[in-house]
Amino acid sequence: MRTLAIGDIHGCSTALRALAALVGFRDNDTLVTLGDYVDKGPDVRGVLDWLCDRAERFPGRLIALRGNHDQMMLDARRDPAAFSDWWLSGGPATLDSYPPARNGDPLAAVPDRHWDWLGSTRLYHEDAGHLYVHGNLDPALPLARQPVEQLLWAKFVDPRPHASGKVMVAGHTSQKDGEVVDLGHAVCIDTWAVGQGWLTCYEPATGRLWQADQAGRTRQGRLRPRDADLPIRQR
Repeated sequence: MRTLAIGDIHGCSTALRALAALVGFRDNDTLVTLGDYVDKGPDVRGVLDWLCDRAERFPGRLIALRGNHDQMMLDARRDPAAFSDWWLSGGPATLDSYPPARNGDPLAAVPDRHWDWLGSTRLYHEDAGHLYVHGNLDPALPLARQPVEQLLWAKFVDPRPHASGKVMVAGHTSQKDGEVVDLGHAVCIDTWAVGQGWLTCYEPATGRLWQADQAGRTRQGRLRPRDADLPIRQR
């Protein structure tokens, strides 16, 4: 049984499916997705369908965290002012993946299944050695006391070690060079899938990495410096 973390997907269904084929997700794998499933990318609907299917087929094996874009979309459903903010932050790409709006409600085409799944996402996850969040952590506070703003919006900028001694695994802060950032006490795996980069899957227990892009290309390797003589290899 493996625990695998997946970075910000942002509607990149081609990269997600290529990554799934490369890694070979197993029935008993626990997938921890770090949020930002919606906005900016070309196929949000396809991404949410894939995630809903996975959650239904393997109950308890998909631990889906919430990203700031997911929160903005949920807020947009309840508040016209929040809808404007979401629209300016990538919302049009999300709605373009659904059928045309009916009855003047631009969100009407989003099925309840997708809303329910987004609403079920959580703010953090913890296991024996790692803390999983979308954004960043206050290093002095336990997970249950972290400000929501910190978890959803704070950037991965020189994060300090957490008081628990556990390694933080985060997304949110896109690495435009497509490379995972490994500080030892903190790892960022948002490698800009929605741009010119990669969608990353990371196995914390071993340091293994798998990546796929929107052209369907893949590569894999391990984090340095754990295995400095094994670079990420192009396939």
